[in-house]
Amino acid sequence: MEQKAKEAASHAAIPVSISAMLVTLGVVYGDIGTSPMYVTKALVAGNGGIGSVTEEFVLGALSLVVWTVTLLTTVKYVLISLRADNHGEGGIFALYSLVKRCGKWLIIPAMLGGAALLADGILTPAVTVTTAIEGLRTIPAVHAVLGDDQARVVAITLAIIIVLFLVQRIGTAKIGRAFGPIMTLWFLFLGGTGLFFVFKYPAVLLCLNPLRGIGFLLSPNNHAGIMILGSCFLATTGAEALYSDMGHVGRGNIYATWPFVKCCLLLSYMGQGAWLINNAGNPELMGIADLNPFYQMLTPGLRPFAVGLSTVAAIIASQALITGAFSLVSEASRLDLMPHMQVFYPAETKGQLYIPMVNNVMLVGCVIVVLLFQSSAHMEAAYGLAITLTMMCTTLLLFFYLHVDRGLKVVPYIFVAFFLMLEGFFFVSSLTKFFHGGYFTILMAALIMGVMVCWYNGTAVERRQFTLLPLRSYLPQLKRLRDDDRYEPMSDNIVYLTKDTNTDYIDRDIVYSILDKHPKRARAWWFVNVETMDEPHTFAYSVETFGTDYVFRVHLYLGYKVNQRVNAYLRQVVQDLAATGELPPQMHDYSVYKDPGNIGTFKFVMIRKLLAPESDVEPSERTAITLKYIIRRAAGTPARWYGLENSNVSFEYVPLFTKFKAVSKMQRLAPDERP
Repeated sequence: MEQKAKEAASHAAIPVSISAMLVTLGVVYGDIGTSPMYVTKALVAGNGGIGSVTEEFVLGALSLVVWTVTLLTTVKYVLISLRADNHGEGGIFALYSLVKRCGKWLIIPAMLGGAALLADGILTPAVTVTTAIEGLRTIPAVHAVLGDDQARVVAITLAIIIVLFLVQRIGTAKIGRAFGPIMTLWFLFLGGTGLFFVFKYPAVLLCLNPLRGIGFLLSPNNHAGIMILGSCFLATTGAEALYSDMGHVGRGNIYATWPFVKCCLLLSYMGQGAWLINNAGNPELMGIADLNPFYQMLTPGLRPFAVGLSTVAAIIASQALITGAFSLVSEASRLDLMPHMQVFYPAETKGQLYIPMVNNVMLVGCVIVVLLFQSSAHMEAAYGLAITLTMMCTTLLLFFYLHVDRGLKVVPYIFVAFFLMLEGFFFVSSLTKFFHGGYFTILMAALIMGVMVCWYNGTAVERRQFTLLPLRSYLPQLKRLRDDDRYEPMSDNIVYLTKDTNTDYIDRDIVYSILDKHPKRARAWWFVNVETMDEPHTFAYSVETFGTDYVFRVHLYLGYKVNQRVNAYLRQVVQDLAATGELPPQMHDYSVYKDPGNIGTFKFVMIRKLLAPESDVEPSERTAITLKYIIRRAAGTPARWYGLENSNVSFEYVPLFTKFKAVSKMQRLAPDERP
C-alpha cells in the first residue's frame, strides 16, 4: 500500500489528459514511430531483394518484428520498466538509483548503458534528418531542385538540426503541442494505409503466431541467418528513449497512448507484408534499386504526401532522444556521475527540463556526425549498435529491481535469462555494423563513459577528505575575528554557498577559508544553501542565527520555476533581518545615493579545491581528480547559475585535505658550509 501511494504521488504532477497525451505522441514516440520507413526495407534487402520474397519469408520476418516490439517494448519497457521510476523520472540512471544499494559494481552497467544511450542520442538526429532530406528526392519536383549533389543535402540537414536544437529552450510541452498533432496524423496514416492492404490479404495476420518467426529463424530459406535479428531490432530502437522520457510526460500518458501507437505500427508492418506477398513476382519491381515497400506500395498520387509527412515525422523522431538525454544527464548529476549543470524548467512540470550545456554538446556532436559521414547510408551502419548495450545493461539492473525492490523470487531470474539471451542475439547480429560505422558510436560512448568514470573516481577521492564541522564550536573564534582590528575587513558581509543542508554543521573547507587562509574579517558571515523544491513557485527561506548577530545560516527554498537569483534574494533576507534588529545596522558614509541605507557591502566567496603536488595519492587518483577539475571548468561556473554575474565574487582555491607524502628530514648547514 505504501509503495502504491509513493508511486501515485510521484506522478501526481503529470495527470492523464488529452493535451498531455498529445504531448506524449509528439515527444516520446518519434524514434520508434518512424521505424516502419526502413525496417521492412532492411529485411527485404538482407534476404536478397524483392526477387527472393516468399510467403514464408514475409510471415516469418513479420512475426519476428511483431514479437520483437511486443517483448522488448511492450513487456520489458511499458509493463515493467515504467514501474521503476525515481520520483517520476525514468531512464537507466533513475533505475540505478533504486538498486545501487545492491552492489557497488552496479555502477558499471549504469555508466555503460547511460553512455551508450547518450551516444545514440547524438547519432539519431543526424541519421533521421539526413534520411528524411534524402527521401525527398523521390519526388520529381524536389529532385529537380536538390539533384544528386550530396553537399546540398548536408547543408539543409545542418540547418534543420541547428533549428531543432535551438527550439529546445522553449520546453517539451510547447514542442510536444506542436509536434503532437503531426505525429497523431502520422500514426493514423501508418495504421490506415496498413489496414487497407491487410484487408486485401488477410492471411498476413498469421504473422501474429510466434511459431512462424521461430520456424523461419531456423529455416534454411532464411538467407540472412541470425543476422536478420539486426533488421528486426530496428523496430524497437526507440524503446529505451520511451523509458528515459517518462519524466517529461508521465507514466500514465504513456500507458494511455502506447496501445494506439503499437496498433498503428503493427498494421503498417503487416500492410507492407501483404503488399510484398501480392507483388512477389512483379517484374516491374525487379529493376528498382534500393526498393522501399513503405513508399512503393502507395499510389503515385499519395506518395508525395507520404514522403512529406514522413520527412516531418523523421525530424520529430530526434526529439525523443534529445529530451531523453536531458533526463539522463539530470539523473547522472544527482548520482555524482556528471558535473552539476544549469537546469531550466520551461514547463509547469519539474520532469520537463532543459539543460543548455547538454543541448549545445549534442548539437556540436550532430554537426560533426553529418560532416563526417555525409550520407544516411554511412550513418545507418552506426545506428542501433550502442542501444543494444543500453538494453542489456537495463535488463541487468531491472533484475535487481524486481528481485530486491519488488521482492519477487523466481520471476526475476526468468526475466534476466530470457531478455539477456534475446538482446544478446540482437547485439551479436549488430556487430556486423562495427567496421562500417558502428565504431563511431562505440567511440562516442567510450568518451562519455570516460567523463563519468573520471568524475566518479575524482568525487571518491574528494569524499575521503570531506568533513562537516559543528558550526557552534567556531562561533567564539568568529566573534574574536570580527572585533580584531589587526585585520582589514574583507567586506561587511562575506557569503559562502554550501551544498549541505544540515543547519548545525558546515564544510571544513569553508571554515579553513575563513580562519586559515588569511583570516577573512567581516561584520557578518552568511552560509547559504539553495534547495530546489518539487513545487514550481515555492519562494521561502529560513535562517538560523545561533543566538548571534554575525553568523547566519540561510536556507533558500526555491521552486523549480523560480530563477536562482541568489544575490537579490539574499538582499531581501538581509533587509528582513535588519528590520527585526537581528542584523545590526551596517552604516557607511559614502554613496552615490542620497540615502545609502543601513546595509553594507557583500562579497561572495566560491571555493575550489586544489590537489597539492605533495599529496600522497595514487597516480590514477591524481589523474582522475585532475580530469574532474578540467571537466568542472568546462561545465560552467556556478556564479552564473546562481545569478551572481554582476556581484562581487571571489574564487578561492583551498587544498584538498589528503595525507601528504613523507619527506626526509633535511640537514642544516652553516652559512659558509657546503654539502
